[in-house]
Amino acid sequence: MSAIRPPFNLETATAKVRAAEDAWNSRDPHRVSLAYTQDSQWRNRDQFVRGREQIQAFLTGKWEKELDYRLTKSLWSFSENRIAVRFQYEYHNADGQWFRAYGNELWEFDEEGLMRRREASINDVAIEEHQRRFHWSAPGPRPPADEGIPSVA
Repeated sequence: MSAIRPPFNLETATAKVRAAEDAWNSRDPHRVSLAYTQDSQWRNRDQFVRGREQIQAFLTGKWEKELDYRLTKSLWSFSENRIAVRFQYEYHNADGQWFRAYGNELWEFDEEGLMRRREASINDVAIEEHQRRFHWSAPGPRPPADEGIPSVA
């Protein structure tokens, strides 16, 4: 992901968002952490994470609890070295209850294209399995033909 560097334009910001989505859908904490600076700062819901080691630990724990995770992200806006996205992801817990998470993220990048700051606000909504929207094979990227976030609801 770091090959896409600021300043961003519509094409590079869109590509950066898709690269992030693909990495997270790999469910590989090490791979994901490489897109962040060594001292990257996160706010994820009510948790504060700093640096790649903590990012990897956070993601390992996340994907141990959020089973069959599938994520889609959408570019909201961008500036020279910042990107805002909205996203949805679905997962189920160990009891089989499905959830759809809705959220927004604010990203800030260094000159090499590594994310140095990530702020995420996320809400989970319990759903029934038949309400799921994301059905591609996982882990793995969302297929190019998949529409992503179909609506705000």
